[in-house]
Amino acid sequence: MPGTRKLGRPTDHRKAMLRGMVTYLLENGQIETTVTRAKEVRAAAEKMITIAKTSDLHAKRQVMAYVTKESVAKKLFDEIAPSYADRKGGYTQIIKTGPRRGDAAEMAIIKLV
Repeated sequence: MPGTRKLGRPTDHRKAMLRGMVTYLLENGQIETTVTRAKEVRAAAEKMITIAKTSDLHAKRQVMAYVTKESVAKKLFDEIAPSYADRKGGYTQIIKTGPRRGDAAEMAIIKLV
Protein backbone atom coordinates (compact mmCIF):
# COMPACT_ATOMS: atom_id res chain seq x y z
CA MET A 1 0.00 0.00 0.00
CA PRO A 2 1.62 3.29 -1.07
CA GLY A 3 2.07 6.08 1.39
CA THR A 4 2.59 4.01 4.53
CA ARG A 5 6.27 4.77 5.15
CA LYS A 6 6.91 7.44 7.78
CA LEU A 7 10.51 8.22 6.74
CA GLY A 8 11.39 9.37 10.26
CA ARG A 9 9.55 12.68 9.95
CA PRO A 10 6.36 14.29 11.27
CA THR A 11 3.38 14.12 8.92
CA ASP A 12 3.49 17.71 7.67
CA HIS A 13 7.25 17.60 7.07
CA ARG A 14 6.96 14.28 5.22
CA LYS A 15 4.15 15.52 2.96
CA ALA A 16 6.01 18.73 2.14
CA MET A 17 9.20 16.80 1.39
CA LEU A 18 7.39 14.41 -0.97
CA ARG A 19 5.63 17.29 -2.75
CA GLY A 20 8.96 18.97 -3.30
CA MET A 21 10.64 15.80 -4.51
CA VAL A 22 7.80 15.01 -6.95
CA THR A 23 7.96 18.57 -8.29
CA TYR A 24 11.72 18.31 -8.73
CA LEU A 25 11.40 14.91 -10.45
CA LEU A 26 8.82 16.21 -12.92
CA GLU A 27 10.92 19.32 -13.55
CA ASN A 28 14.29 17.63 -14.14
CA GLY A 29 13.43 14.07 -15.13
CA GLN A 30 15.52 12.34 -12.45
CA ILE A 31 16.69 12.70 -8.85
CA GLU A 32 19.08 10.83 -6.58
CA THR A 33 17.76 9.88 -3.15
CA THR A 34 17.47 6.94 -0.78
CA VAL A 35 15.63 3.81 -1.92
CA THR A 36 12.73 4.20 0.54
CA ARG A 37 12.17 7.84 -0.41
CA ALA A 38 12.36 6.90 -4.10
CA LYS A 39 9.60 4.33 -3.60
CA GLU A 40 7.36 6.93 -1.96
CA VAL A 41 8.13 9.49 -4.66
CA ARG A 42 7.34 6.92 -7.35
CA ALA A 43 3.83 6.36 -5.99
CA ALA A 44 3.05 10.08 -5.83
CA ALA A 45 4.63 10.94 -9.21
CA GLU A 46 2.82 8.17 -11.04
CA LYS A 47 -0.45 9.29 -9.49
CA MET A 48 0.17 12.86 -10.72
CA ILE A 49 0.96 11.68 -14.26
CA THR A 50 -2.16 9.48 -14.32
CA ILE A 51 -4.32 12.40 -13.17
CA ALA A 52 -2.73 14.71 -15.78
CA LYS A 53 -3.55 12.30 -18.62
CA THR A 54 -7.25 13.26 -18.42
CA SER A 55 -6.41 17.00 -18.79
CA ASP A 56 -9.75 18.40 -17.63
CA LEU A 57 -10.34 21.20 -15.15
CA HIS A 58 -10.68 18.88 -12.15
CA ALA A 59 -7.38 17.18 -13.01
CA LYS A 60 -5.63 20.54 -13.35
CA ARG A 61 -6.90 21.63 -9.95
CA GLN A 62 -5.79 18.37 -8.35
CA VAL A 63 -2.29 18.64 -9.83
CA MET A 64 -1.97 22.33 -8.90
CA ALA A 65 -2.92 21.45 -5.32
CA TYR A 66 0.02 19.01 -5.10
CA VAL A 67 2.78 20.29 -7.39
CA THR A 68 4.55 23.32 -5.90
CA LYS A 69 5.49 25.14 -9.15
CA GLU A 70 3.01 26.32 -11.74
CA SER A 71 5.56 25.93 -14.55
CA VAL A 72 6.05 22.25 -13.64
CA ALA A 73 2.28 21.66 -13.66
CA LYS A 74 2.09 23.23 -17.13
CA LYS A 75 4.99 21.04 -18.30
CA LEU A 76 3.21 17.99 -16.84
CA PHE A 77 0.04 18.67 -18.85
CA ASP A 78 1.74 19.87 -22.06
CA GLU A 79 4.75 17.53 -22.39
CA ILE A 80 4.92 14.69 -19.88
CA ALA A 81 1.34 13.34 -19.78
CA PRO A 82 0.85 13.27 -23.59
CA SER A 83 4.05 11.27 -23.98
CA TYR A 84 2.56 8.56 -21.71
CA ALA A 85 -0.90 8.60 -23.31
CA ASP A 86 -0.68 5.01 -24.59
CA ARG A 87 0.96 3.65 -21.42
CA LYS A 88 -1.11 2.18 -18.56
CA GLY A 89 1.44 2.78 -15.79
CA GLY A 90 5.08 2.38 -14.86
CA TYR A 91 6.16 5.90 -15.73
CA THR A 92 9.19 5.88 -13.42
CA GLN A 93 12.22 3.66 -12.94
CA ILE A 94 14.29 3.18 -9.79
CA ILE A 95 17.96 2.23 -10.24
CA LYS A 96 19.93 1.34 -7.10
CA THR A 97 23.37 2.96 -6.98
CA GLY A 98 24.89 1.53 -3.80
CA PRO A 99 25.49 2.81 -0.28
CA ARG A 100 26.00 6.48 0.60
CA ARG A 101 29.48 7.32 1.89
CA GLY A 102 28.46 9.06 5.12
CA ASP A 103 25.93 6.70 6.68
CA ALA A 104 25.79 3.75 4.25
CA ALA A 105 22.15 4.40 3.37
CA GLU A 106 21.11 2.57 0.20
CA MET A 107 20.91 5.17 -2.60
CA ALA A 108 18.94 5.11 -5.83
CA ILE A 109 18.21 7.21 -8.88
CA ILE A 110 14.56 7.63 -9.78
CA LYS A 111 13.83 8.85 -13.29
CA LEU A 112 11.00 9.14 -15.76
CA VAL A 113 10.98 6.37 -18.36
